[in-house]
Amino acid sequence: MTSPSTRRLLKESTDIHKNPSPYFTASPISDSNLHDWHFTLTGPPSPTPYANGLYHGRITFPPTYPLRPPSFRFLTPSGRFEVNREICLSISGHHEETWQPAWGVRTALLAIRSEIMGAESKGQVGGMEGSEAIRREFASESRGWVCRECGRSNEEAMKEWWEICRERGVKIDVEGSEVVGGDKEEEDKKQEKDEAEAEKDDGQTEAVLDEPATTPVAPASTSAVSPTPPVPSGSNSTPAVVASAPLTQSSIRPHPTPTTPAPVAIAARTAAASQSEPANSPWLDRAIIGIIFALIILVTKRTVNVDDL
Repeated sequence: MTSPSTRRLLKESTDIHKNPSPYFTASPISDSNLHDWHFTLTGPPSPTPYANGLYHGRITFPPTYPLRPPSFRFLTPSGRFEVNREICLSISGHHEETWQPAWGVRTALLAIRSEIMGAESKGQVGGMEGSEAIRREFASESRGWVCRECGRSNEEAMKEWWEICRERGVKIDVEGSEVVGGDKEEEDKKQEKDEAEAEKDDGQTEAVLDEPATTPVAPASTSAVSPTPPVPSGSNSTPAVVASAPLTQSSIRPHPTPTTPAPVAIAARTAAASQSEPANSPWLDRAIIGIIFALIILVTKRTVNVDDL
């Protein structure tokens, strides 16, 4: 059964590789001893004299980590720390009272890079005073420094690590990273190649767009056109026109509208006439009845007169 310290170190190692930082790399020396790590750290940015430096060091974890802090020592000469000697830090074993179990390797290495290396030793245990010229010289030589246990130089270690960062989509904004293995030159060539291919594709697209658009023209032979049934003279329909045939003034002239009254108008007038006739029929009936009564009276009078005679 693994101890809490081992589980914590495994978790931190996995996190460092899953979420890489371009400023440092750290891992156990061997799988059998997770309490002994080596790290490679980039120097703090300009105007510090460590800007282009790569510094290798060692981290030793106590069995009770993270309840107790680890200890740090640098193996690469820097002019800031003594070589292979434990340094006194607020996050190291020299000050257990200021250590917090929530801190880890990532927190400690970033703190060393950004704050501690940029300051002066001022009597610090494991620190040293060096001129700026010496520190710049050490920074320049640190890239080729080789760790005997790791078997590779700081530059080789960070080159591999920066490739992992790029694969994870991490931006590399470290000073001096462009000179490692010609990465910057390769990226520039790749970018120029991509731009050339993009310009070539744009040229082909413009050439296609500049070509005049042509519309297929139907053959002039009437055999290709199906016969059209005769159209009544009163119809207003027109035959279909081929899209490619040129339009002339006569072909677009509007046809006269037929003057034959529409059946709808005739039916409307007939209905109006039929509606007006019933309105006059009562007067005609009264006149006929009046004439009939007058004739009856006239005939009656004549009959009476004849009887009197």
